[in-house]
Amino acid sequence: MTVTRFAPSPNGPLHLGHAFSAIVAHDLAREARGRFLLRIEDIDGPRSRPEMADEFRRDLEWLGLEWEEVPAQSTRLTTYDAAARNLLGRGLVYPCTCTRADIEALKPRLGSQGAIYPGTCKGSVVDPGKPAALRLDIDRAMAESGHLFWEDALAGQQVADPRGGGDVVIVRKDAPASYHLAATLDDAADGVTLVTRGADLFDATHIHRLLQALLGLPVPLWYHHGLLTDESGQKLAKRRGSPSLADRRRSGENGQALADALRSGEFPAGITLANS
Repeated sequence: MTVTRFAPSPNGPLHLGHAFSAIVAHDLAREARGRFLLRIEDIDGPRSRPEMADEFRRDLEWLGLEWEEVPAQSTRLTTYDAAARNLLGRGLVYPCTCTRADIEALKPRLGSQGAIYPGTCKGSVVDPGKPAALRLDIDRAMAESGHLFWEDALAGQQVADPRGGGDVVIVRKDAPASYHLAATLDDAADGVTLVTRGADLFDATHIHRLLQALLGLPVPLWYHHGLLTDESGQKLAKRRGSPSLADRRRSGENGQALADALRSGEFPAGITLANS
């Protein structure tokens, strides 16, 4: 059975980009007579606001979508901790006390997901009095996992090569898990068989495939859809104040008509679908 999901973080309102992503996941599940899940990713500390999750539900209902809700991330902390301890016990992760400023001062190489960590804390004894993240030792992890592949429904089979992101954080200093670890574990727990998300997360999938191999998790199919971009060519984002679905809903706009327009590629003025 095809199982998809939409997993927003309640740290700001949903916008058209979120609507498009939710509609893609919803429609792929419905076409296959499968299940469309809603999962609230609420482990971002004080930035996560329960009232925003309630707004999300109203937004999805306004768009005419139907879903099954699964437990939020905040209920799964023991699962994240157990996985992190597993990897730590096997020597596949290491503590890192570096701040963002520390890393930027070293003028690191840039990869597809930003600055590549230069490995400052790898093999070092860190100060136990400083907050520490846990980073995945990519080289050691890949030596254990061997050659891996993953399949994107649009782009075809991919050779998993997570080296482009360097030793990524899997447990943040300020949160019980990073996106990489939490989303990978959650999708497995929820039985997701088709991970639908934006093309901007394509490279992150190399890391998620590696984590699946290390933790013995099932391997889904992925579907990385194009992104809605604004007049400047940038993807719609909460931090740039992209107009919210809630504002459109409250203004009396017809949500189901909006959803149908997005399905047919009829986007509001200034909005474009970028396929890569």
